[in-house]
Amino acid sequence: MAEKRIILPKSEMPDKWYNVVADLPVPLKPTLNPQTLQPATPDDFAPIFPMAVVEQEVSDKDFIEIPDEVMDALSLWRPTPLVRASRLEKYLDTPARIYYKNESVSPAGSHKPNTAVAQAFYNKQAGMKRISTETGAGQWGSALSFAGSLFGIDVTVYMVRISFEQKPYRKSMIHTWGGEIFSSPSDQTQIGRMFREKYPDTNGTLGMAISEAVEDAATHGDTNYSIGSVLNHVCLHQTVVGEEALRQMAKTGDYPDVVIGCVGGGSNFAGLAYPFIREKIRDKKKTRILATEPFSCPTLTKGLYAYDYGDTAMVAPVVFMHTLGHTFEPPGIHAGGLRYHGMAPTICTLFDQKIMEAAAYHQNECFEAAVTFARTEGIIPAPETSHAIRGAINEALDAKKKKEERVILFNFSGHGHFDMASYDKYFEKDLEDYEYPSEKIQAALKDLPKVDL
Repeated sequence: MAEKRIILPKSEMPDKWYNVVADLPVPLKPTLNPQTLQPATPDDFAPIFPMAVVEQEVSDKDFIEIPDEVMDALSLWRPTPLVRASRLEKYLDTPARIYYKNESVSPAGSHKPNTAVAQAFYNKQAGMKRISTETGAGQWGSALSFAGSLFGIDVTVYMVRISFEQKPYRKSMIHTWGGEIFSSPSDQTQIGRMFREKYPDTNGTLGMAISEAVEDAATHGDTNYSIGSVLNHVCLHQTVVGEEALRQMAKTGDYPDVVIGCVGGGSNFAGLAYPFIREKIRDKKKTRILATEPFSCPTLTKGLYAYDYGDTAMVAPVVFMHTLGHTFEPPGIHAGGLRYHGMAPTICTLFDQKIMEAAAYHQNECFEAAVTFARTEGIIPAPETSHAIRGAINEALDAKKKKEERVILFNFSGHGHFDMASYDKYFEKDLEDYEYPSEKIQAALKDLPKVDL
């Protein structure tokens, strides 16, 4: 008889978000006003964020209640399943036990709606008529459009040009949920027009798209800006993933030896990892925490730890983070959601304090892992998610080599149903492995802001 797969029954959803800021071993450096380069006050954020979100961004409380309206929206797909990847284990012939938290079951197909519904709710509560945002691969833009449809608020999305061209059905999803979308850099904003004139052949970057979305919000009184990663409140909202996983893992009798998530700005990784980091810090658990990123955009593994702008036009807040420089333009890899020059400040602090680690992979080895996963577990992963799968498979093979048991947990952050052109490129052997030249990174880092605090 085949071994029974473990797909845990749904447990109760968490009713609080966890704020890792409360447990950081060192305090975060202050976020700076991009014009003055002095510590930002809540009033500095008021033109683009609702005050409830600003309060969460600066909070040091360890737990924050989830509003009933947000709980109701989350209950459309949460709790998400925790799955034992037993068929993958058998294929790898490993003694490791591999689990994944399946965030692809959300309406938008990824983890992104966890914060989208919260941000849409708080903006509606604040009387906003519209939200502007950027998106890389389109998962965040589609998630926010979905959330906007739930709460009756309009959404405008600026999507990085290369992904806009590579992933046309993300545009279709956004339109289906009532959002509007523009290829970035666009002709809709002053900043976008400047980028188009200065860089006519650009693939676009998340930094450029952020600049456009911030300008849009700052120049329209009925519009706020919403971001899908990096900032504290976004990581906070995602922790429903890890809180559920803690409860679900307890039912298996296993506890992870390693927790893995891919990182671009850091939101899905933070969502799964932060509750386990809390247990590592408070209860002295020995769990290794691993962030996986692309070699072509190696923010943690090669970036400088310094103050930098969150966007290319230098209008977004300045944060202390691992950065490749706000003028950095990564190659057009298919994991569009991982093509960001910076990283969540909370993740950077944890990495700097050696509470977690990071590894970088090439896109061909990640697609190889994704195909292995699809052919054993059945779900086609998003290109971003493939980086976490690569990390999990490497851990499982290492356990096999050392003949040791190892419990591996990773975040299956999204499916790849709208990324099949990327898979075609892989099967046609038309994917190039980029390792971004160190000299180009160093050149981009010369444009960092001169901060004197």
